[in-house]
Formats: sequence, C-alpha cells, structure tokens
Amino acid sequence: MTAVSEDELAGEIVTAIESVAGLHPDVPPGVALAEWVPRLGPRSAVDVSPEVVEIRVTASALPLPPLLDKLAAAVRELLAATRWAGARLRIVVTDLDADVFDTAVT
Repeated sequence: MTAVSEDELAGEIVTAIESVAGLHPDVPPGVALAEWVPRLGPRSAVDVSPEVVEIRVTASALPLPPLLDKLAAAVRELLAATRWAGARLRIVVTDLDADVFDTAVT
C-alpha cells in the first residue's frame, strides 16, 4: 500500500480530471484563485473519505459517458494502491458548459 496523504491524492485526482479533454474540476467562485492553499483551488473539487471519493466536474464536451468512464478508470488506478482502494467512487457533473450545445437554428 502506498502512503499518500489526502491532499496528495486530491492533487493527483485533479491532474487526472485535467487529462480528460472536456472535463474540468468544479471550483466554487472565489476559490480558484487560491491554488497554493491545499484544500482550495481545483482540489476543492475532490472530497476523500474512507467510504467515498467524490469528484465534482464541469463538462465542456458531450457525450458524457465516455468522458466519465475515462476519468473513473484513471482515478480507480490512482486509488488501487492506497488506503482508499475500497472507497466508492462518485463523479458528479455539476454543470455543462453551454457552448457544447448546438444552438443554431436551421
């Protein structure tokens, strides 16, 4: 088992989110500017507990299932060798970027 802190794991999960084109960490307004504070910035999109790892994302691409599957696989790989290996993974899409919808009237 790898010794990883919650903050380190949150940072690795944020990197995994950012590696999936079309997904972004969901950061409340005013929090994004404080990236140097461990639980603020993009890391605020990740909650880690022994039972559940919850990730909140904003989507800027469709369809969602392949994006979420790719993120889930990457995060499960990160969790596998940690004390959170048995935790349930919950990915919550909190918002869709309106630009992903084709709003042109034909």
